[in-house]
Amino acid sequence: MILREATRADVKAIHGLIVELAVYEKEPDAVINTPEQLEYDLFDDPICGCFVAELDGQVVGFALHYTSYSTWKGRSMYLEDFYVQPKHRGKGIGKALFEEVVKLARERKVARMDWQVLEWNQLAIDFYKSAGADLDAEWINGRFHF
Repeated sequence: MILREATRADVKAIHGLIVELAVYEKEPDAVINTPEQLEYDLFDDPICGCFVAELDGQVVGFALHYTSYSTWKGRSMYLEDFYVQPKHRGKGIGKALFEEVVKLARERKVARMDWQVLEWNQLAIDFYKSAGADLDAEWINGRFHF
């Protein structure tokens, strides 16, 4: 496995994994982002970053992150999406991707790292718990769609 920062050459593969993730999360029609917009946001006007995991020359997982801010804690990191193709799970790829984002968060000296997990995704919940994460069921997410 090769774990590295994404390049422009990875954008179509990352976008494909984003679509796979949407299907996995039972939202197959929710992705309106395009490979072109993703490329712009990652490289032309970088508002986020992305690590990829590669096996045999194929991108099989990704972790997309960005800097966020907490008025209580200060600079933070948000793990927007984190996905490994099901057939490649159980090989340590997800753990390596997650640890790479955590490492980056520590290097950037952020106060905390946040992410969301669906309440029915027990595999992910168990993964995060095994990493020592705090999962807070108290907060309700708010969102507008434009």
